[in-house]
Amino acid sequence: MDVFDDLIRGIRAHGSLFGSSMLTPPWSLRFDDAAPLTLCTVLGGSGWIVPSQGEPEPLRDGDTVVVRAPVTFGFVDELGTRAEPVHCGAHCTVPEDGGTRHRRGWYDAGGGGRGDVATLIVGAYPARSEVNAQLLEALPYVLRVDGGGTGDAVLEHLAEEVAIDKPGQQVVLDRLLDWMLVCTLRAWFDRPGGAAPGWWTAQHDPVVGDALRRMHAEPEAPWTVAALAARVGVARSTLAKRFADVLGEPPLAYLTRWRMTLAAELLAERSSVTVADVARTVGYADPFAFSAAFKRVRGVTPSRFRTSARAE
Repeated sequence: MDVFDDLIRGIRAHGSLFGSSMLTPPWSLRFDDAAPLTLCTVLGGSGWIVPSQGEPEPLRDGDTVVVRAPVTFGFVDELGTRAEPVHCGAHCTVPEDGGTRHRRGWYDAGGGGRGDVATLIVGAYPARSEVNAQLLEALPYVLRVDGGGTGDAVLEHLAEEVAIDKPGQQVVLDRLLDWMLVCTLRAWFDRPGGAAPGWWTAQHDPVVGDALRRMHAEPEAPWTVAALAARVGVARSTLAKRFADVLGEPPLAYLTRWRMTLAAELLAERSSVTVADVARTVGYADPFAFSAAFKRVRGVTPSRFRTSARAE
């Protein structure tokens, strides 16, 4: 398992296709729910994503935009359009004087019949775990990926599936949206001239990437730099230097932070496990040593962290 696999774990669509609608201009849709991650892609036609923070982003046929909370956004046919908005939060509502209901909760916000018809597909993703947070921190509030990449194959399947109504359709659409999200994030991290996070860049390094995969696969193992270097097949000094050059920290410092991330997730999500249980799960035989490491990295004791997490 690589780092990206771990960080995107649990970010899955589940009935999260808000809907698809063929929109004829002028239209203006507003999404106020501020999901942790929201993916928007358009099939045919074009429009603009207008975030509550940052500049508007054009969305043309095949393009994809991902918006991260707490930013909310709208989708409009043209900047400055005066079309009446549809509000999509927990439930979609439509103005009294307009809208023809489409399946999956969408409304035709169009009122003109001019210009291209756009089919908008939107998926929202829960991503509230401690592990997911490391991925979200690497993303801007709004990122955009042009069409024409690997995601185009997914869009073809999405277009076909949206056009039919068969048993199991929601499951298929959810999985296609998951695929689309992965393709979009890969393309954004690998974009020319981009500033990808160190953990993404490191995965392309044969030495550092191998060491990362081993630490993520067995975080509870009694790793030392020498043991990691032996498994990777390089000298201890080589691994230490390469790791620090790519990630900006020593291997065991990274391992400790990752262990504390896993521990925080266990503490927040499993009330039945003790601090000692969590310590053993992430590789600490001594719960006192674990508590000291957790406080050093997280700023609070494991018990205080658990109490705060339950109160949220």
